[in-house]
Amino acid sequence: LEQAINNADVFIGLSIGGILTPNMLKSMAKNPIVFAMANPDPEIDYNLAIKVRSDVIMATGRSDYPNQVNNVLGFPYIFRGALDVHANVINDEMKLAAVHAIASLAKEPVPEQVNIVYNKKNIFFGKEYIIPKPFDNRLITRVAPAVAKAAMDSGVAKNPILDWKIYQEKLLDRMGYESKMLRMIQNRARTNPKRVVFCNGEEYDILKSVQILNEEGIVSIPVVLGNENRIKRLINENNLDIELKIIDPEKEENIKKVENFAKILWKKRNRKGLTLYDSKIRMRTNDHFGAMMVDQGKADAVITGYSRSFSLSLRPMLEVIGRADSVHKTAGMMILLTKRGPLFLADTAVIPDPTSEELARIALMASYVVKNFDIEPRIAMLSFQNFSSDSKTSYKVSKTVAFLHKKYPNLIVDGEIQPDFALNEFLLSKKFPFSKLVKKRANIFIFPNLESGNLTYKFIRGLGEVQTIGPVMLGMRKPAHVMQMQSSIEEIVNLATLAVIDAQIRQ
Repeated sequence: LEQAINNADVFIGLSIGGILTPNMLKSMAKNPIVFAMANPDPEIDYNLAIKVRSDVIMATGRSDYPNQVNNVLGFPYIFRGALDVHANVINDEMKLAAVHAIASLAKEPVPEQVNIVYNKKNIFFGKEYIIPKPFDNRLITRVAPAVAKAAMDSGVAKNPILDWKIYQEKLLDRMGYESKMLRMIQNRARTNPKRVVFCNGEEYDILKSVQILNEEGIVSIPVVLGNENRIKRLINENNLDIELKIIDPEKEENIKKVENFAKILWKKRNRKGLTLYDSKIRMRTNDHFGAMMVDQGKADAVITGYSRSFSLSLRPMLEVIGRADSVHKTAGMMILLTKRGPLFLADTAVIPDPTSEELARIALMASYVVKNFDIEPRIAMLSFQNFSSDSKTSYKVSKTVAFLHKKYPNLIVDGEIQPDFALNEFLLSKKFPFSKLVKKRANIFIFPNLESGNLTYKFIRGLGEVQTIGPVMLGMRKPAHVMQMQSSIEEIVNLATLAVIDAQIRQ
């Protein structure tokens, strides 16, 4: 081995631990590739190898080192592709197709879910990432179709695939209903990408989200607001490849635009105590500037809230864009992607103690959004009691339900009702067989006040068991959405995707 490895470019081992010595590694050519796959101890320890040769490109069979060579990257998807076309053999062409698909995937940007699983900020192709991670959900849609196609091309497939798009959707369906709902939203957004402006452009999570949205074709060229030098430095430091437009409202070149926007804001609010001088100051802030871009048709939707509290971030949106003509108060709705389907929670963000009339409007605004997802709205008006009306809260909710039943007889809504009964069809039909929600399990949940709605949503979010989208703003005149402060990249991407659909609906 010592003689054979001298000046070699590649070492591939599946033998015994410690057989490759430091001196042998030193004798290899520049940038040597070492696949030391003996288990549990590789032919040379990873830490020792990189200490001896800083230029070594190394993989092992160990999960605690970078570049794990794992059968799970290939076997499940090779078998999946072979079975789906009823191949009578697994030949070399199919194996090579799997190899090329895996190699190609390694060079693509890594999904945020993978970064989260491996507790990394930003995994990208390089010495420590030449092989996709085993938990990368894209493997099933890349390797299995490549294997199936190779089987067809090499003449061993008895059941050829006719529609590859449908086949990929079926593969993704195996990932669960939550994934299916999210794909439906993403696919709809891709049909007509919109220009979205992100107010907190100096944050890594925002820039990473923009990169993902760009790659997925969900947004057209996005706009990020903030200090241009800081944003460019963040992009370079984190090896982000993003096509975007940076606007710094405080930069000299944007003074004229700021002044024009300030005049528009002043005309909107000069009878509410706002001076032109104060309007110019506000318009130099990212939130006011981003909101005005949407107000004036320079962007289709605005996303903010990452760096400041919800209430502070919402205020500029209301000042500049404002509520829709028929809306007295806006509200916030969270979407939970669960195994039983999407659930919609409102109001989780805005109105502290809504009146009976306001609860009715929240329910109607929520049902409008849900209908636009081609889902039948089924509304549970929540309380801590079931159909009793013997407390102030219960009376308020029952009054809301009575109004909705009378005014909108075809709307599936009932209450006041406790959440567990609204979620359990058997329990509801047994105790309250008269309810409109029997055999029509609720998917919209309207809370009696902000405390109950916000605490419930944040408790569920904190568990980390369910994907969340929101808050989706209800009742705004144009698409403006305020995320929770320090939202995750996944949450930012999901909310921006909803913002694109919001803009599509309003066309």
